[in-house]
Amino acid sequence: MSVVAAESVEPVDPAMASGPELDERICQYLVARGRLKETDLARGRRLHEEDPSGRLIALLTRLGLVSEREMADAVAEIMDLPLLAAKDFPEAPPPNVQLSVRFLKHHHVVPIGESDTEVKLLVADPADPYPLEAIELATGRKAVLSVGLRPEIDDLIERFYGQGRSAMGSIVESLSDESTRSEDDIEHLRDLASEAPVIRLVNLIIQRAVEQRASDIHVEPFESRLKVRYRIDGVLHEVESPPAASTAAVISRIKIMAKLNIAERRLPQDGRIMIRVQGKELDLRVSTVPTSHGESVVMRILDREAVVFDFHTLGFTDEFLPKFNKVLELPHGILLVTGPTGSGKTTTLYTALSKLNTPDVKIITVEDPVEYQIEGINQIQAKPSIGLDFSHALRSIVRQDPDIIMIGEMRDLETAKIAIQSALTGHLVLSTLHTNNAAGGITRLLDMGVEDYLLTSTVNGILAQRLLRKLDIGSAEPYEALPEVVREFGLEKLTSERPIRLYKPVPTPAYPSGYYGRTTIMEFLVMTDSIRRLVMQHAGMGEIEAQARAEGMRTMYEDGLVKALAGQTTIEEILRVTQEG
Repeated sequence: MSVVAAESVEPVDPAMASGPELDERICQYLVARGRLKETDLARGRRLHEEDPSGRLIALLTRLGLVSEREMADAVAEIMDLPLLAAKDFPEAPPPNVQLSVRFLKHHHVVPIGESDTEVKLLVADPADPYPLEAIELATGRKAVLSVGLRPEIDDLIERFYGQGRSAMGSIVESLSDESTRSEDDIEHLRDLASEAPVIRLVNLIIQRAVEQRASDIHVEPFESRLKVRYRIDGVLHEVESPPAASTAAVISRIKIMAKLNIAERRLPQDGRIMIRVQGKELDLRVSTVPTSHGESVVMRILDREAVVFDFHTLGFTDEFLPKFNKVLELPHGILLVTGPTGSGKTTTLYTALSKLNTPDVKIITVEDPVEYQIEGINQIQAKPSIGLDFSHALRSIVRQDPDIIMIGEMRDLETAKIAIQSALTGHLVLSTLHTNNAAGGITRLLDMGVEDYLLTSTVNGILAQRLLRKLDIGSAEPYEALPEVVREFGLEKLTSERPIRLYKPVPTPAYPSGYYGRTTIMEFLVMTDSIRRLVMQHAGMGEIEAQARAEGMRTMYEDGLVKALAGQTTIEEILRVTQEG
């Protein structure tokens, strides 16, 4: 198995292609690369037919169906033009190119270089002939194009011809001294957080996070600065941040949006923000904790439209899925998914529930929080503050006559006992645990105080998983693995292909890391009679894992190596996530 290359495309000369033809080529390229879903493209086409005055690709970006970065990458590839990243921009504009700043801002175009016969332009839409012809006429020189992201072009215009500030810098500059001063007066703080510049600043932080496909936004106050970081494909990246003086106003604004108590700064708080960004309805889960220099805020971004409840999309292989489905389709018992926070456990459970969700089955869940609403499933939001925790909700759930129960997390012995009792009385129970591997799920339950005979008679299987970054299939580069690497990782046992090839990320302006999205690596321990005997003997985790491997279980580490051989990820990424090898 090897990397599935994106559909090959012939470059298009902008002068030779009409708008609709070019848009269609770009859309097909995005679909082939997995950047645009067919259903989203069909939706965009329907809306475009209602108002065909604009460009289809502009509409897709405006609706948030394709990010600015992905669209710029596709346009550059189709039109065979270079795509420039912000780090490649020049420090100053070309001195002999005098153009109207208003014109540049309106058409999102900026000159970045010149020669006697040419003027180099950075453009957001190279297929729009009007601004290019106008600049050629004004300068008497031929326009040579590079593609850039619209927000980055606007920032560059401001830096070249404005006050030398980025969009965030402009907003910060407009904050008054009064509004950047931290105050203990809560009403005054509320007024500051309601000022237009602070609102724009927080909205810009959220908007840029969405544009960069971030899953979390971290806003962290320190003594001399306010740090903003985005978690993109599981890795934190620091971005342009507001000054430390704006800390109180920015954090208060986020707390107001999340309906939290801005007067309470000594205790952790949790809230949520429902917001529309780039045409997408987003659910932001907000958590605040007090630190030495103020409150640290983390916003988890849940894009309900982007989540696809499909096992293959999650990373389940054709070899692995039948074993998992066989256990999932058992009429009663417990199926556990384990892993650290942020390893995709809940998404896997939702995917399993979606498969089991038929009209003849009643499914009830108790979660904290309810992350995604699924039609046909009764979902209960746990509220420990009023006594509705997992164990109390479970007692009521059993009286609702469900067939399948999903518990957000087995946190304590009481919850585990009720779950086991439910499994013994004919229910299928799905839940999560925080352990590092599948065999660790068994020892964790024993440590919690679950009796061994109850555990062996109810638990059907334990799935352990991690998320790791996927290579961008359009730029990943294959190479022949060194004999030392083949021996060290035992690759010859995992593939019949010769020579053995691995893949490495190739940074591009659109995806500087060379990675795009994440996939799951997993191991699945099925409770067989031999493993039940080991559990009854209170065998150690290593012994249980060894027996499971002897019966055919592939570890997460080995599953990662198989995916590396298939061109989905890299050896380095597997080592980063599993800490093995």
